[in-house]
Amino acid sequence: MRSKTFVSSSCVLRFLWRSALVILLLVYLSTATVAQATNDDLIVKTTTGRVRGIARRGRGAEFLGIPFAAPPVGDFRWREPQPVKLWTGIRDATSFGAPCAQAILGDWNRHDAETSSEDCLFLNVITPEWRAKKPLPVMFWIHGGANAGGTASTPLYKDGTLVQHGIVLVTLNYRLGVFGFLAHPQLTLESSHHASGNYGLMDQIAALRWVHDNIAGFGGDPNNVTVFGQSAGGQNASYLMTSPLAKGLFHRAIVQSGSAIDPRMPVLSDAERNGEKIATVLKTPSGNGAIKHLRQLSTQDVLKGAGVQDPVGPPLLGPDIDGWILPRAGAAVFVGGQQAAIPLLIGVTSREFNLPGGIEAARQMIAGVAGNFTPRVLSLYGIADGGLGKNDPLYGPPENQWFSDYIFRCPVTTQAGWQAALGQATYQYQYERAIPGQEANGAIHSSELPYVFGYYPKGGNISGNFSETDYKLAELIESYWTNFARTGNPNSNGLPNWPAFGASQAFIEFTPEGKVAASEGLRRPQCDLLRELLKCQMIGK
Repeated sequence: MRSKTFVSSSCVLRFLWRSALVILLLVYLSTATVAQATNDDLIVKTTTGRVRGIARRGRGAEFLGIPFAAPPVGDFRWREPQPVKLWTGIRDATSFGAPCAQAILGDWNRHDAETSSEDCLFLNVITPEWRAKKPLPVMFWIHGGANAGGTASTPLYKDGTLVQHGIVLVTLNYRLGVFGFLAHPQLTLESSHHASGNYGLMDQIAALRWVHDNIAGFGGDPNNVTVFGQSAGGQNASYLMTSPLAKGLFHRAIVQSGSAIDPRMPVLSDAERNGEKIATVLKTPSGNGAIKHLRQLSTQDVLKGAGVQDPVGPPLLGPDIDGWILPRAGAAVFVGGQQAAIPLLIGVTSREFNLPGGIEAARQMIAGVAGNFTPRVLSLYGIADGGLGKNDPLYGPPENQWFSDYIFRCPVTTQAGWQAALGQATYQYQYERAIPGQEANGAIHSSELPYVFGYYPKGGNISGNFSETDYKLAELIESYWTNFARTGNPNSNGLPNWPAFGASQAFIEFTPEGKVAASEGLRRPQCDLLRELLKCQMIGK
C-alpha cells in the first residue's frame, strides 16, 4: 500500500507540473496576443494616411513625428505651408521629427541646432489612455525660444505627468528665425495675399487645422482646444488670438511669459527692408532673382547670413504686421476688443530676465523707449540723478525690475485687463519659486516649465534638486492648467481658490515656498505708468 501511495503521489506531482507548464504557456500566448493586439490597435487614420504610435507607460499612447505640412524646402522655402503628400501603408510615428533649422544661441538649444533641419514640420500627440472612453480636452503647445530656437521634439514636453490629468497633448515644430520670419518685397510680390514673413505663425495655424481635422481619431475633442505657450510661444498664442485665420480653431488660451503687446513689431515695409539687408549680406543678385538665389543656398549659409539672435535683445527676425496673418498690431486689436472672445489664463515669472549691463543699461534703454516719460520712469525705479534704486528679494535689482516689468509683467497684466473687458473669464498668475539649487537667481524665465509639464530635467538650465515640495506644486499647477483647458476655469474642489482677474486685477502667486496666495494689482504703480507709455507709443505708431 505504501508503494502504491507513493506512485500515486508521484503521478499527481507530474500532473500538476505538466498542468503548470500548460498554464504558463497559455498565459504567455495570451500575453503575446494582447501585446500584438495592442500594437495593431495603435493605428490611427488621418487625412493624409495611417500612422502607428507606441504605448506609453500606464494606459496612454504617443504618436510622434507626424507631418502636418509638406517639407518647406527648395521652392517651398518661404511659402505658406503646403499640403502633405498622401502616403500608402502605415507610417511609423514612434520617434520625434527633426527640430526646425536654427543657429546655436547658447547651451539651451545646442542639441536642437545640431540636429535641426528645414524638413521639420512635425507634430506629436500624447494621450493619457488608449482608447479614450470619451473625447478629451486638447492642449496645443507652442514652444518658446525667441522665435529663433527650440523644438517640440524633447522629453520635457512629452514625458511628464501633464497628460495624466485627462487631456490630449499636441506639441509642434514651426519654422524659426530667417526661415520662419523673413519678409522681402519679392516674397510679398509672389504672394497671392500680398504679404511675407510670418511663416512660423502660418505653420502654427496649419497645425491647428490638422488638429481640427484629425484629433478625434486620437481621442481628443476638436471643439475643446486650448492653445498654450511660453515666451515666444506665449506671444504667438496671443497673436493667434488676433489673427482672422486662426478664428474658431481654438477655444481657450494659456499665455506664459508673453503677450500680444510689442511696440517693436515692424509693419510689413520695415520687415521687407530688414529682409533686403539680409539678402545683401547673402550676396543676392540685383533685380528679380533675389529669392530664387536665396532658395538655392544651403541651410547653413542662410543661417550664417541672418546673424545670431540674442534671446534677451530685440528680435532680428520675428512676426510682422503683414495685413494678412496679422492685419494690425496685437495691442490695437486688443484695445478695439476684436481679439478672440475666449477664456484666458496668463502670467509671468517674478524675475524673468536680468538686463545685461546693470543700471546704466537700464537708464539707456528707458531713455530710448520712454521719450517724455523718461524722468518719471527713472524716478519710479529709483535710478534718476545717479540713484542706485533698491534690490527687491523677489524681483531683483532695479534694472531687472524695469526690464521684466516693461517686456513681460505689465504687458501681460494689460492684456489680462483687455480680455476681462470683453466679459471673458480671465485669470492671472505670477510664478515665484526658483529652481531648487538656483535660489540666488530667483524665478527666472522658464522656471515654471518643469511644474507645468511634471517633468524634472537632470541637466540644463532648468534642472535642479527637486523635492516633495516641488512635486506637490507641480501637481497643483498641472491641475489648474488642465481644469482651465477642460472648462475655462482653473478652479475645482480641493484646490486653493483662484479669483478671476476682474476690476481689482486679482491674481495668484505661486510663492517661493511652493504655496498659493491670492493678491491684487500686480506691480500696479509701475504698470499704470507703463500703460500710459504704451498708449503714447500706440498713438505714435
